Amino acid sequence: MKAKIRVSRENSIAKIDERIYGSFIEHLGRAVYGGIYEPGHETADDMGFRQDVLDVIKELNVPIVRYPGGNFVSGYNWEDGTGPKEKRPKKMELAWFSIETNEVGIDEFQEWAKRADSQVMMAVNLGTRGADEARNVVEYCNSETDTYYANMRRQNGFEKPFGIKTWCLGNEMDGPWQICAKTPREYARLANEAAKVMKWVDDSIELVACGSSGDGMETFGEWERTVLEECYDNIDYLSLHSYYGNLEENTREYLSQAIAMDQFIQTVLDICDSVKAQKKSDKVINLSFDEWNVWFHSKEQDKEIPKWQIAPPLLEDIYNFEDALVVGNLMITLLKHADRVKIACLAQLVNVIAPIMTETGGRVWKQTIFYPFMYTSRYGRGTALHTDCECGTYDTEKRKNIPYVDGIGVESEDGKEIIFFVVNRSMEEACELELDLGQGLPDVNGFRVVEHVALECDDMKACNTVEKEMVSPIEKEIKEGNVVVEPHSWNMIRVKMGE
Repeated sequence: MKAKIRVSRENSIAKIDERIYGSFIEHLGRAVYGGIYEPGHETADDMGFRQDVLDVIKELNVPIVRYPGGNFVSGYNWEDGTGPKEKRPKKMELAWFSIETNEVGIDEFQEWAKRADSQVMMAVNLGTRGADEARNVVEYCNSETDTYYANMRRQNGFEKPFGIKTWCLGNEMDGPWQICAKTPREYARLANEAAKVMKWVDDSIELVACGSSGDGMETFGEWERTVLEECYDNIDYLSLHSYYGNLEENTREYLSQAIAMDQFIQTVLDICDSVKAQKKSDKVINLSFDEWNVWFHSKEQDKEIPKWQIAPPLLEDIYNFEDALVVGNLMITLLKHADRVKIACLAQLVNVIAPIMTETGGRVWKQTIFYPFMYTSRYGRGTALHTDCECGTYDTEKRKNIPYVDGIGVESEDGKEIIFFVVNRSMEEACELELDLGQGLPDVNGFRVVEHVALECDDMKACNTVEKEMVSPIEKEIKEGNVVVEPHSWNMIRVKMGE
């Protein structure tokens, strides 16, 4: 099989916002307790954060982390996680039917984010609480005034503001599973009023309004339009959430999930731009795809876990090789929309549907999905280029004309390289890949492939474990001529530009 990928350096999509490589930590399962935080662990630092976990997180180069939820935030009182730990309340947590100790809150998490070389994307509770709580937590985190909540922060040992600049107006408020779920109009009115007072406290912050919990929701579309019509002038982003799985055990179908993500993004963009035109506004609302991942492996086993535990092992999906291919392809799709998708959060970061797993009291290890995220985050910085791919297609029962090869080209920040991220969805055939850089290249200036890293495996269901890594990057030999990408593989190809 042959394919041709063509990019033009003059025809770019947009400069990539680094926040597209964000992630997510929720007070859920072992994400916090036993994940990033374990005071008794041999690698724990002065605040109880696991250094071995921090080191692996830094390999992912995550610039922003959404916190503290997720469903958790809709019943959360942020004050519970501040001040002396011995005075913090232990509470029933109704989103995940667990016990929340509040040992970690915004006081600790903002410091963890600094140590992880990241920033906080803070969510406010628009479930059991509202605009008052929202303005107060912004004051606590960001204000230098001689006022109650800014002084509370000082009394808790933090003289300087935390400086959190990106905020979520609640979480999945359309979902019946959500604590104090809302109708589209109820949420839109509350979100708009919260947004107003939050920006009155700190006009430098950016706000993300909740979109639908997924494109399968009954109110999808109506929800987006209602929220935008009400909140347009006071928000900056609209959120998207979507998870993907292979419940039907149809790998050929599963490998096309990036097409569904692309359609979801485009539909929401069309609604955003329709409301923009309706309002005759010059303002552009961009997107925050702040929950995305593969999630389906753990759903049945979670039903067996008893309620009211501290940090029970919830949502601990063990990912296989085909999951890694899908995650790599979803990242390609996000980059194709870099002009409007400015923030994206892989949900989540540690233990809970995560690329990183830990043993409580023990080791840390990398899941299969760790690697496509790591390489795309590390090398997908710069400018996303419009990328055309000429290749064959295949059909499934649900979807027709699925391209065997999908990819994106990114021009590096220094302009000296173009990095291609490519997936071959064919189960049987390797693909001889011709790279066309346009603008008379390579005939005029020339280029050379300097690195080709691939994820390849004969067993689509192969998983990594703490004991053995079955799926890991392969450094491919660089040869003259076209690049060959193996069947069912994900690839990163670095091309050095000629002088």
